[in-house]
Amino acid sequence: MKIALLFLMALLCIRHAAAQPAYSDSLGVLKVQKENVITAETILKIENLGTKINSDLPELRPTISADGDLLFYICQNHPENTKYNEIPNSQDIWFSKRDSLGNWSKGVHLGYPLNTYYFNAVFWISPDNNRILIRNAYINGDYAGNGVSMCYLKKDGYWSKPEMLRIKNYAKYDRGRQNGAVMGNNGQTLLFYMSAEERGINNDLYVSFLENDGSWTEPKSLGKKLNLKTFNETTPYLAPDGVTLYFSSNRPGGLGYMDIWRTRRLDDSWQKWSEPENLGSPINTKDMDTFFTLDAGGEYAYMSTELDSYGESDIVRIKLLEREKPDPVILVSGNVYNKKTMRPLSASLIYETLPDGAVAGNGISNPSDGAFKMVLPYDKNYLIRAQADHFFAISENLNLDSLIKAGYKEIHKDLYLVPIEVGQVVRLNNVYFDFDKWFLRPESFVELDRVVKMLTENPAIEIEMSAHTDSRGSDEYNFKLSDNRAKSVVDYILSKGIPASRIISKGYGETKPVVPNDTDDNRQLNRRVEFTIMKN
Repeated sequence: MKIALLFLMALLCIRHAAAQPAYSDSLGVLKVQKENVITAETILKIENLGTKINSDLPELRPTISADGDLLFYICQNHPENTKYNEIPNSQDIWFSKRDSLGNWSKGVHLGYPLNTYYFNAVFWISPDNNRILIRNAYINGDYAGNGVSMCYLKKDGYWSKPEMLRIKNYAKYDRGRQNGAVMGNNGQTLLFYMSAEERGINNDLYVSFLENDGSWTEPKSLGKKLNLKTFNETTPYLAPDGVTLYFSSNRPGGLGYMDIWRTRRLDDSWQKWSEPENLGSPINTKDMDTFFTLDAGGEYAYMSTELDSYGESDIVRIKLLEREKPDPVILVSGNVYNKKTMRPLSASLIYETLPDGAVAGNGISNPSDGAFKMVLPYDKNYLIRAQADHFFAISENLNLDSLIKAGYKEIHKDLYLVPIEVGQVVRLNNVYFDFDKWFLRPESFVELDRVVKMLTENPAIEIEMSAHTDSRGSDEYNFKLSDNRAKSVVDYILSKGIPASRIISKGYGETKPVVPNDTDDNRQLNRRVEFTIMKN
């Protein structure tokens, strides 16, 4: 049976002679040697996800969400598959959800418009669970050839029609027998495996980056340390830390035909990498080991295997040892709300590093309840905000550069958008001064540049910029400090070309607290800079 299956999979990994760009994800079958089961360590590490997902058919290519609660996978040759009656061994996308007790729901066929072609697959799911990257290029839902396409979750709970990503000169690099992709959790980095040689057998790893206009740069090789000449590098997976890369290769030093290797990116050139390490047994076996994926916690990997399977291959999760894990990250979840009505909003999300203001990632909130999730690596300070037309964002900050990497954490932080209307008050959470001073610190400029942008784009708006203190100190001192801080903010905005007639400054001292000054946290809330829209 296994010999016949391997022969079939080898055939499916080759593109059809009629220049059809399809290939089979049967490449993802992992055969764990059954003799490995006798060790306690291996029993701890490998767990079958059960009969609600796995069947007597091949289940392949798992793609897990950042929170570990949503799983996409391929089921091959299922009677519900779109092309079941037309194409032998058709592969369609299925999914399952995990409840609060850790139980997986019965797998569900995803249907149209995602399952349309011979071989369908989900390559990536965004941390917010609101976007998925799927195989093949589509234009308004119609198949258009090789490539990758994005789908968005709609308000009715269904997925939008897939739309191809515009990748410069993509066809120049995707000419071989196999291809695939994965996106980084920041939504700005796209990794591929493909061959630039016509009908090539060996693949290389490439990276592409999101441009300001929504297109993607020309694929760039990940360098000679990873792309060994005459060897096959496939199925890259960029861990949530944005640095650790797992991939499959038949390079020397492996245990079998294709093994999972791990390396770390050493700088932003994407050319310098640590020496790849083989993950060893039982993750790697004498057969083909590919399609390694993780949740944000980094504790479990998901793969396909024949180990004690109900059918030809099953989806399993593997508890990783410390040496196999990426760096820990923080998963931030929350909801986006209209600050005036407190109703949820569908919005795009941006997170930037401070003080430089560089965009570090993007996301979107759920169109129904405004829910979002984002994954943030440690060692940086972040400004996070939502954005939508006719609203101004109350940004939040997360200072992670001073935190010790104690492990994976999950935190909740809601985001608010204030409608640009007369009378609305906007708190500027990322304006900073040194203690007892009123000179702006450089990390404030990112926040204030957004105010400048709003005033530039809305030339009729006039605002009052105000500063506030807590109750500590004398009334006279607090008025002076707050007044000078408000003036410093206004001076910065005026230096960017905004007319002085459109903005006034005022210090209120401790006279307008938003909460009682009875705790350190409350006093921090009362120490603030904000602006009020006076005219529009």
